[in-house]
Amino acid sequence: MAAARGPPAVRPAPSSSADERGARVKSLFRTKSIPELIAAAEEPDKRHQRTLGPWSLMALGIGAVIGSGIFILTGTAAAGEVRTYESLLHVPLIDLLLQGGNSSFTFGRPGAGPAVALSFLLTAIVCGFAALCYAEMACAIPVAGSAYTYAYATLGEFIAWMIGWNLVLEYAVSNMAVAVGFSAHVTQMIEGVLGIHLPRALTTPAIQGGQFTGAWFNLPGFLVVMGLTWLLVYGIKESARANDIMVLVKIAAILVFIIGAARAVDPSNWRPFMPNGFTGVLTGAAIVFFTYIGFDSVSTAAEECKNPQRDLPIGILGTLVVCGLLYIGVAVVLTGIARWDTLNNAAPIVGALKNLGMNTLWKWIDIGALGGMVSSLLVFQYGQARVWFAMSRDGLLPKFFSRIHPVHRTPHVSTWIAGFAVAIPSGVWDVGTFADLSSIGTLFAFFVVSAGVLILRRIRPARAGAFRVPFGPVIPTLSMLTCLVLMMALPLETWVRFVGWSIAGIGIYFFFGRKHSALAG
Repeated sequence: MAAARGPPAVRPAPSSSADERGARVKSLFRTKSIPELIAAAEEPDKRHQRTLGPWSLMALGIGAVIGSGIFILTGTAAAGEVRTYESLLHVPLIDLLLQGGNSSFTFGRPGAGPAVALSFLLTAIVCGFAALCYAEMACAIPVAGSAYTYAYATLGEFIAWMIGWNLVLEYAVSNMAVAVGFSAHVTQMIEGVLGIHLPRALTTPAIQGGQFTGAWFNLPGFLVVMGLTWLLVYGIKESARANDIMVLVKIAAILVFIIGAARAVDPSNWRPFMPNGFTGVLTGAAIVFFTYIGFDSVSTAAEECKNPQRDLPIGILGTLVVCGLLYIGVAVVLTGIARWDTLNNAAPIVGALKNLGMNTLWKWIDIGALGGMVSSLLVFQYGQARVWFAMSRDGLLPKFFSRIHPVHRTPHVSTWIAGFAVAIPSGVWDVGTFADLSSIGTLFAFFVVSAGVLILRRIRPARAGAFRVPFGPVIPTLSMLTCLVLMMALPLETWVRFVGWSIAGIGIYFFFGRKHSALAG
């Protein structure tokens, strides 16, 4: 006899914990629509003054890109270099992956020789991939914040926060290094031209290379940053005019060198043109890549330009074209007035001119280098404050960062805080050892923006007349790949610091940003 069956067992309702975990993970990638981003930028108490046209934007880009690097790295790329690493932490990651422990000894980069001009051209093309992606994103999302804002609209809040967090590092570390370099340069000029010897205790960082120097404070580095901060708070129109003047000074210095030194060119110095073949051209391109960093800062001015859809692409791409032509001109003339294998020194252009007895020209180069430093400081301080402003407006940073000055219509709180955040460390220590952090942060942003272009085309149809990257997904994909390769060329030590900074950013996001986000409601 079959046993009687009881009522069917009632299964317990599935726990909601899995759904809650899924919702929390999904919230990390919540996006802000482009209409929402644009509407937030037009709120009366957050609105900037629209005063910048395409030429002002291009001047901002040139001001950021052309610094003192062109006067140094051209010689290094032409002559090549040999480095001996003290530990595995100093080895480029790609070398470590390919060679293992053997890469910890000696690493050589063959020089491009006179073909360094091709290195500059190749790098301009590679940067052009990212520049085209920035132009499309800036046209589609004409809002302050640059890569941070583009990521918020395409990849989600968490990725946007990480981009913004690393952009803060990129701008800050870069400007700290420039401020220290400015101090050393202006001190030498005062001593050499005026014969006035400034006290070392007030012109040298207190800490250099991890060692105490006996100095008190690097006053010139502090003062130049705070002076530019005041100018940025006073008004964007006035800041743009000052930048225009400094850009004209350094372009004039470069043109004076190209035209003035051209008469001393010896064509025999260009033979052999490619002494180390195309390998030398490639390694030269890796060295000079960092002279192009900065064109992305144009996109941070999106809310302050008159016609973003038209002017931003002109500003970004125009910056790259002008800088590329000037760089190639310098490379051609420099390798024409001096043998390529004699240029691996701290001041290759000045040294070559001194050897030729062209003392007036090298003084112009000194002035151009000084103007390049000041304009770079101005533009990167400008961009840094706009990123902080955008993150604050979205609730990821405290609200006081997004206050607009009632008279000058500038983000005065974020500008002043960014000023002190750069000026004080510049007075205390030399951050040269951290400079690669700026490069890896920049390349990370380039990668994300390029990926964002591919996503943007799926979620938002192109508007009539809007700028679009040509050749469909090919160029954004090439941009992503080249960024990854260049990131792999940075030392392992840089990756460790990058990961450490990112972990700190993740902690801040979960402690503050996620809870106070404008999308948290």
